[in-house]
Amino acid sequence: MAQRPRPGGHAREAEAALGERAQELQHRVQHVLGGFSPEAGAAVDTPTVLVASGDIVDVCRTLKDEPTLAFTVLLCIAAVDYTEHIQVVYVLLSMEHEHKLLVKTNVPPDAPRLPSLTALWPAADWYEREAHDLFGVEFEGHPNLSPLLLYESFQGYPGRRDHPFHEYQEF
Repeated sequence: MAQRPRPGGHAREAEAALGERAQELQHRVQHVLGGFSPEAGAAVDTPTVLVASGDIVDVCRTLKDEPTLAFTVLLCIAAVDYTEHIQVVYVLLSMEHEHKLLVKTNVPPDAPRLPSLTALWPAADWYEREAHDLFGVEFEGHPNLSPLLLYESFQGYPGRRDHPFHEYQEF
């Protein structure tokens, strides 16, 4: 059985995991985002692009506004602590073209900051609040980063690997 490429891997490895339609999407996305130097990858059967954190708003606006892509729906935002960086993953959907894309960006764990995407997709509101609660990612320009899942005085970020779970107490 062939080993699947790791997410964020090289374009050639990623294409091996993608079907023909997804490969076509990957090429189109790379062409449209060429000025941003995206790194192509795949997560199982979904194309991915890794972009610089400073480009995230322009990249997402381009993906949303480009008629051949039309990623008008933000399905989810996820954050992952890889110790050396926190990766924020945006799951985008084009209902018009019936395709999905993962847009990834990395931020340093000691200063995890990204611009908010709430102006592009209002659905980003609660997703960004969740990533802020659990991983400490500051979404600059967000209208209200008050806690969504945790109580106001909670200390730390329980989604991070360095969070001390040994102090957990069952109520």
